[in-house]
Amino acid sequence: MSKKKFKLSRVIFAVLGLIWLLTTTMPFIFVAFTSLKSLQETYTNPVWMPPEHWNFGNYIQLLNGAFLTYFRNSVFVISISVILIVLVSSMAAYALARLKFRFNNLLFGLIVAGMIVPLHVTLVPIYLMVRNMGLYDTIFALIGPYVACSLPISVFILTEFMRQVPKELEEAAFLDGCGPFKIFFKIFFPLSIPGISTVAIYNGIMLWNEFVFAYVLTSSPDTRTLPLAVWDFQGQYAADIPAILAVVTLSTLPLILVYAIGQEKIVNGMMAGSLKG
Repeated sequence: MSKKKFKLSRVIFAVLGLIWLLTTTMPFIFVAFTSLKSLQETYTNPVWMPPEHWNFGNYIQLLNGAFLTYFRNSVFVISISVILIVLVSSMAAYALARLKFRFNNLLFGLIVAGMIVPLHVTLVPIYLMVRNMGLYDTIFALIGPYVACSLPISVFILTEFMRQVPKELEEAAFLDGCGPFKIFFKIFFPLSIPGISTVAIYNGIMLWNEFVFAYVLTSSPDTRTLPLAVWDFQGQYAADIPAILAVVTLSTLPLILVYAIGQEKIVNGMMAGSLKG
C-alpha cells in the first residue's frame, strides 16, 4: 500500500511539474513564434497559431539596425554597475558586520530602509543632478543611479552573510599582522563568493530589464540601452508587433542563459546566508 501511495505521489508531482513547466514556457514560445511572423500574418491568423511561413526578416532588420548598439550599451553599463555594486556593497557589508564603531546599527538600519523607498520617486532629483553634471544622454548617466539604487538590498544580503564568517579566522589573520583591508580581501571576500554571486546575478538581471531611468536619462540611439529598442518599432498610431517581439526574444535569451548557469549559485547563496549559525 505504501509503495502505491509513493508511486501515486510521484505521478502527481510529475503532472504538477509538467503543468508548471507549460505555464512558464508558453509565454516565451508565444513571443518567439509571433516574432517569426509577418505583420500581416500577425493580424489575420489566430494568436497562438505557429507561423505559416518562418519569417526571419524581423531578426535581420534588428541586427542590421541599432539593436547591436543598444546591446553593447547594456552590456557595458551593467558590467560596470555590477562590478561597482559588488565592490562597494561587500566592503560596506564587511564594515557593518565586523567592525565596531558608533552608530553601526543605526547606519545599517538607514541603508536597509532604502529598500522601502520607491525608486521612481528619485527620478526628478536624479535627472536634475545628471543634467547639472553634464552627463545627460551619456551611458555614464545610468551607472550612478543603478549602483545607488542597488546598494540597499546588496548590503543587506552581504552583511547578513559576512556575520556568519567564523571570528577565529579574523582573529588569526589579525595576529599574523593583517589589517582590515587585507583581512577583507584575503578572507571575507573569498568566503563570501556565494553571496557575492547572488548579488551580482540578481542585480544584473534586474538592471538588464530597467526601463524608466534609461528612458529619462538618455535620448539618442547611441546612448540607449536594450529595453528602449522597442521604441524603434512603435509609432504614434501603430506598432510593428513581430519586430517588437523579436527585440523581446533577443533581449530575453541572455537572461535565460545567465539564469540557467547561475540559478544554483543564487539558491546556494541565499540558503548559505540564511542557514549558517
